[in-house]
Amino acid sequence: MTPLTFIRTAALALVATLGLSAGPLAARPFITVQSTTSTQNSGLYDYLLPKFTAEKGIDVHVVAVGTGQALKNGANCDGDLLVVHAKPAEEKFIAAGYGVKRTDLMYNDFIIVGPAADPAEIGNTKTVVDALKAIAANKAPFASRGDNSGTNKKEIALWKATGIDPSTASGRWYRETGSGMGATLNTAVGMNAYTLTDRATWLKFGNKGDFTILSQGDPSLFNQYGIILVNPAQCTNVKVKLAKTFIDWMLSPHGQKIIGSYRAFGTQLFHPNAPK
Repeated sequence: MTPLTFIRTAALALVATLGLSAGPLAARPFITVQSTTSTQNSGLYDYLLPKFTAEKGIDVHVVAVGTGQALKNGANCDGDLLVVHAKPAEEKFIAAGYGVKRTDLMYNDFIIVGPAADPAEIGNTKTVVDALKAIAANKAPFASRGDNSGTNKKEIALWKATGIDPSTASGRWYRETGSGMGATLNTAVGMNAYTLTDRATWLKFGNKGDFTILSQGDPSLFNQYGIILVNPAQCTNVKVKLAKTFIDWMLSPHGQKIIGSYRAFGTQLFHPNAPK
């Protein structure tokens, strides 16, 4: 065998070997989920998606952003489906023709956390509205995500219920971070500020310092998540069959059981509530 023939043979063997090893991975289908950050920060996807992929042979790529941005991305055809948590905005998304159907998926709740010293004494209040009024009355620092996320939308709705517009104090006691939940929690801890967060992200957050939950349990802190197929009539790139496989799996008794089984520090983080 000449040196040139040897090189050609070795090259062909290498190509064949790489093709055999890379082929199955390259061929495996995938979908893209535009998702709220809380489901990512909580570790739910790390727990749930490997189970789905093992069963269905479909990879799931998650784009974790605030709900407002996720809805915008979906409207721009950047994804196959959404998992978000701002029902009024989701219903507008559907009404505008960007989504096919919205279905309840699971829920948890929001909480207000802050320094253990609790300078505004919100730990003594009975409702979240009273807690926010106490924060404003004391001009105690409050860190808002300010990013049009589902959490930010909930916070704005809660402030509206108080009759107080905190944006008039923007840059003073009311600080808008324009960041995700993890970064906003870090900011809150750094400046000894109260903030609103979903419980799942708080439980997984690793930089709590002396912060603790100071307002919880109010029915208005309910946090519903929905799942939506992006409308293929608007976005021809949507992988309808694959996306429906994922949605059906998440809404099935099997998928719902897996969602409900996810825990952190002995606490169930999400409660499945898909329609029966």
